[in-house]
Amino acid sequence: QVQLVESGGGSVRPGGSLSLSCAASGSPRAADPMAWYRQAPGKEREEVATAISGISWYADAVKGRFSVFRDYGKNTISLQMNRLKPEDTATYYCKLSVSGKGDYWGQGTQVTVSS
Repeated sequence: QVQLVESGGGSVRPGGSLSLSCAASGSPRAADPMAWYRQAPGKEREEVATAISGISWYADAVKGRFSVFRDYGKNTISLQMNRLKPEDTATYYCKLSVSGKGDYWGQGTQVTVSS
């Protein structure tokens, strides 16, 4: 019943910035975690940032550079990415976990950081 759509990906030089957004259909609860994951070619998918009930968590690799904002009323989550590095290159996915129903994933948006 839930659909998620990411947007905002693109190509940027090292040190640049990008902002990703994800819109979720339905009415997820604040207690339902929403998160950003990323997956680079040949690598495992990894969690980047999570927002739940007003609390945010960041992976060590992005702390101080990325900021997550979740609008619990509009059912959106964004990821502001600053001082991007080549190792940030990946497909970024939005995820919503709904208790009793499971996990829902967006289609992904590509972020490429290169000189």
